[in-house]
Amino acid sequence: MELRAGQRAVVQVAVATLWSCPEAVRPIDAPALGTHVDTGAWIAGMDTDQQVGDCVLSQLLLGEEVLVTEVGPPGWVRVVAVEQAAADLDPRGYPGWLPTSQLTAAPSVPPVPTGPPVVGPPAPTGALVVDATVTALYATPHGDVRIPGVALGTRLTPAGPAVDGWRPVHAPGHREPLWLPDRHTVPLPTRPPAPDEALAVAERLLDVVYIWGGTSPAGIDCSGLVHLAWRRFGVWLPRDAGDQAAATTPVELGTERPGDLYFFARPGRGIHHVGIVSALPRPGDDRRMLHACYQRRRVLEERLPDDRTATLVGVHRV
Repeated sequence: MELRAGQRAVVQVAVATLWSCPEAVRPIDAPALGTHVDTGAWIAGMDTDQQVGDCVLSQLLLGEEVLVTEVGPPGWVRVVAVEQAAADLDPRGYPGWLPTSQLTAAPSVPPVPTGPPVVGPPAPTGALVVDATVTALYATPHGDVRIPGVALGTRLTPAGPAVDGWRPVHAPGHREPLWLPDRHTVPLPTRPPAPDEALAVAERLLDVVYIWGGTSPAGIDCSGLVHLAWRRFGVWLPRDAGDQAAATTPVELGTERPGDLYFFARPGRGIHHVGIVSALPRPGDDRRMLHACYQRRRVLEERLPDDRTATLVGVHRV
């Protein structure tokens, strides 16, 4: 579809990758482009160096809203992801480039707020959120798959009551409702989660591969893990670790509890890493966290190694 600068649009694929520029896209990235995205195949085809290429900035889930800021080379638009706050980059949201084919015009509803708070955008009455790690949307119950790879934390608008264990939902880019197993959704919560509830969601992503810029259960980075765990409950934390620290409340080191956030920075530099507190601290600085680890290229739960303890700059609560 043709998009114009200043127009609002929404993602119509399960996971849309936000790129630094169209020219940065590599041959290996083909499965992440177009209307038939296969995020799993894309990640499986990368080596460890390609998993942390700086061409990827972030990822957006099905139905996530963007504001088009520039029409670029054929098939590409520059956008800001208004549901991913990034105050230092753009006060409107996280900036980057998306293939036009992965977007469709946004419905005529009031725009999503773009401030830094930890509250989700306004949800339609009865909104649902995907609670399965991954699911798919079907043309009919038990029918053909229309949108594969729909991720945990994706917000959906119901199109009617469940029928024989299947739920009809509205999907961007589709005139007729699509269907998914009703057990894969839950009502979008109306209250923020307890810290340990968000931790429990993150624990389901143990051993997921580390992907720079990733925000989905197919591949994820440290701040993407935090963003996704709270997004499951309708809480939209900013995208990057430094912005997440600014949007949360510091607590005294030693009083942390599971579900709080550890932040890390090297002397004289900004915050570069975040992890989720996974256990109460013990005497002797024995602290544990769940995090997407750049060095080991996966999500893991561990005691803070010495190099992490040396760069620990604070603990915050959402």
